[in-house]
Amino acid sequence: MQDVFVGTWKLNVEQSQFDPKHVPAGGSVVFELDPEGCYLMKGEGINAAGERVAERPQRFILDGKEHPIADIPGLTAMSSRLAPNILVAEGRMNGKIVGQATYAVSVDGKTLSATASGMGVNGPFETRAVFDRQVKGAL
Repeated sequence: MQDVFVGTWKLNVEQSQFDPKHVPAGGSVVFELDPEGCYLMKGEGINAAGERVAERPQRFILDGKEHPIADIPGLTAMSSRLAPNILVAEGRMNGKIVGQATYAVSVDGKTLSATASGMGVNGPFETRAVFDRQVKGAL
């Protein structure tokens, strides 16, 4: 059976609730499993100005331990699985929490909800993004 997170998810703008400082016009995320069994999440989108943007890829090591982010001194990431369909992640800068997120796949496997808060380039943010699973071969 395929992992509930693995696949491509398209942002459902109408169902999402965005921070006023960050309102995308569209986007998608892709979850993959790497050879060690960790998730790699890649995100891209279209900002309010119509420009394409790419998020920094995130790697989720689901052991509940802090792991340093290689090219950002002082930044660590910690993630764990609360249930088969729920992942939680936290970012810390020099020990202080700077971001938190929860990713939950619906029971039917068709929807991914991502709730995130923290400190971004435009200051503090809080958002709830809803994504619809994309099925290969669908029109």
